[in-house]
Amino acid sequence: MKLLLPLFTSLAAATPLASLSPRQQATLCDQYSYWQGNGYELNNNNWGKSAATSGSQCTYVDGSSGNGVQWHTTWTWRGGENNVKSYPYSGRQFSRGRKISSINSMPTSVTWSYSTTDIRANVAYDVFTAADPNHANSGGDYELMIWLGRFGNVYPIGSSTGSVTVAGRTWELWIGYNGAMKVYSFIAPSPVNNFSADVKDFFKYLQSNQNYPANDQNLIVFQIGTEAFTGGPATFTVSQFSANLS
Repeated sequence: MKLLLPLFTSLAAATPLASLSPRQQATLCDQYSYWQGNGYELNNNNWGKSAATSGSQCTYVDGSSGNGVQWHTTWTWRGGENNVKSYPYSGRQFSRGRKISSINSMPTSVTWSYSTTDIRANVAYDVFTAADPNHANSGGDYELMIWLGRFGNVYPIGSSTGSVTVAGRTWELWIGYNGAMKVYSFIAPSPVNNFSADVKDFFKYLQSNQNYPANDQNLIVFQIGTEAFTGGPATFTVSQFSANLS
């Protein structure tokens, strides 16, 4: 199955802080509602909702600091079962113009949970790179996905090339194309709810084994979220997400 993954960043208005519970910093319910703070950003990102016969989604910023961000999203989608409806995400902000080869490490950690597994969805890091450092953040020349969870019969782009070991874990590596963008998807065999790794290890593997051109590619986005297909009501909670570059 081919997944289309344009991730837009629109400065749609968030709910004012005064109307929120003490726990929440923002409520994002518009299609591309956006929040940023402490070096992180969140987007409700209902990019594929037109494929649904019914449904909705809201994302809530629960907390943030320089050490990371906490958030959750609640969604229900019906219809168009093979189409992604949304990819609510949190991302690390950084200055453009960082070549992958010049980045020494990309440490990240995340703790997440789903309120139900009776859904069709994934939980995945999404990292775009491009030769043009000013490439739109809706794509790139290459896409690296790290699937930490897979629920229902949803599949990555392309086809499986077998099992590989990266960052101390075994993954099933899928390779394919989303238009002209080459997509590498590392799929965990079972949900990894507490994940800590250096994402640069994945790029090192691709450079050594798949001829990934690290010297020519700039980092465009460094995000984690959930691709929602159908099901719900479901709540995806990120208890803590952090990411850095050095």
